[in-house]
Amino acid sequence: MNRQTTQIILIFTLLALLFAACGGSESNAPIASAPKSGGSTAVEATAPSNPVSSPQEQIIVVTRITTETIVEEAEAPALEVPAEESAAEAPLSPAPLANAPTPLATAPPPPADSIAPEPYYPTPTPVNPANTFFEDYGVNPFILTQVDPLSTFSLDVDTGSYSVARNYLRQGLQPPPDAIRPEEFVNAFDQGYDIPPDTAFAVYADGAPSPFHNDGTYFLRIGVQGYEIEERERPSAALTFVIDVSGSMAQENRLGLVKQSLQMLVDRMRADDSIAIVVYGSSARVVLPPTSGANRNLILNAIYSLQPEGSTNLEAGLLLGYQQANIAYKPGGINRVILASDGVANVGLTDPNGIVSQIRGYADSGIQLTTIGFGLGNYNDVMMEQLADQGDGHYAYIDTVQEARELFVDNLMSTLQTIALDAKIQVAFDTSVVQQYRLIGYENRAIADQDFRNNEVDAAEFGAGHTATAIYAVQLVPGAQGRIATVRLRWQDPDSRAVQEIEGVFTTNELSRSFDEAPLRYQLAVVVSQYAELLRHSYWTTSVSMNDVQIRLNRLAAQLGDQEVQELANMAMMSN
Repeated sequence: MNRQTTQIILIFTLLALLFAACGGSESNAPIASAPKSGGSTAVEATAPSNPVSSPQEQIIVVTRITTETIVEEAEAPALEVPAEESAAEAPLSPAPLANAPTPLATAPPPPADSIAPEPYYPTPTPVNPANTFFEDYGVNPFILTQVDPLSTFSLDVDTGSYSVARNYLRQGLQPPPDAIRPEEFVNAFDQGYDIPPDTAFAVYADGAPSPFHNDGTYFLRIGVQGYEIEERERPSAALTFVIDVSGSMAQENRLGLVKQSLQMLVDRMRADDSIAIVVYGSSARVVLPPTSGANRNLILNAIYSLQPEGSTNLEAGLLLGYQQANIAYKPGGINRVILASDGVANVGLTDPNGIVSQIRGYADSGIQLTTIGFGLGNYNDVMMEQLADQGDGHYAYIDTVQEARELFVDNLMSTLQTIALDAKIQVAFDTSVVQQYRLIGYENRAIADQDFRNNEVDAAEFGAGHTATAIYAVQLVPGAQGRIATVRLRWQDPDSRAVQEIEGVFTTNELSRSFDEAPLRYQLAVVVSQYAELLRHSYWTTSVSMNDVQIRLNRLAAQLGDQEVQELANMAMMSN
């Protein structure tokens, strides 16, 4: 072998070693992931280092250290999970999805002998702001990491705030600032996260310089992606519809849209499912006791026979609904009350806290609540959101048939199947790298740092396939490199009730060099958050204009080929 050949071999060997040391090619991997429950092979676990007290429950922690994933032994017993389900490390760079998710299935057309509703399209209706109920939760400030490096909050998968704002704009009205919750705007859009195989959750993070600021601000996107369940694999369900038939539900054909929306859900039910129907006006009554999903026409006839009547005794309706749900309870199945209402209550208890105290016991015993809002001119957003939060469920708002289809057809499993209880996030910023940070939104989801591992503190429930995303504005220490933050996710398994926890690390090496080089879905999430900030007149948008947002949204709509993003761009134009 001559000298020149030896030099060439040496060069290629050095390049190969350098490539391996850098972690190989970029891939779409989470910073942390957790195995699904079950299996037979033990995986050692460890509690992450944290200023808060160590947990006493069984936990799983996958810690990301530079380019190596490790799982260490903890004092608590290890959960039994397959060895091959431990998370694999790879550089962080979520790839964008160009199109909206494919529907799980298309609802079959109803038989000719069933009652078919007339299509509903919203028409402009005068709105009396005095009759709308929203709450100002304030706007998070910047926080110096030297003062408090921990940011702790309950996850939020709700999207109601975005749909409410969209309905206002469609009717030529500007939404009230108090109606805007930025996290619900962000969560209304596909985030492009991959669903890693054989894991319960994956935590993602990415970031880039702000395109709206010139003061060194970066935007970080931290997201949680839950695993999906095929519809054919879901357990049987016991659903109880609690339908508001008070006089206010005659406005804007609210009750008509309720009927169409619930039909879509009825069309997806199986013979081993049950549906009960409770209605309330001045009082509450059972219209249909728990009935097999196979009796589709009987259920739909009961729904379409309803007419507006009387006042609004929400308390009586919910209590009777939970009683029926308790009778129909399916051990190991899905047990859910679905409230369809404009949220107004003027008979009996009318305060959300008072009503919650009446239903909390049912929620603790496994009956969850989904609230679906309808209407605009006389609508109580606070009531619907708080009931869902405290009823271990989630809150959505339906203003069109298409929105109902997304909730009950395209995203049926995330609507029905819960995969985690009391899901909390804690982001621990590195004081040597991050000067200050601001969480955009989640003002009414804040949890005390010391309560992150307090299992008595209630937090959010998470549905199959659900995604929750948080956007942070951060300013870095000039020239600092290394760990930006450690992200911790903690939740309770709804079946075993075992408490689990994972964590991952995000570093400056994983920041995009510019905003335009970042993943498209990351760009969308940031721009959506700024649009919401503008709508709620946030102090922190002094350097952001609606025109800037509209330009970015139009560009992203074209790049992603996403009609929902184009609709948002049109909304920004109406807000300008």
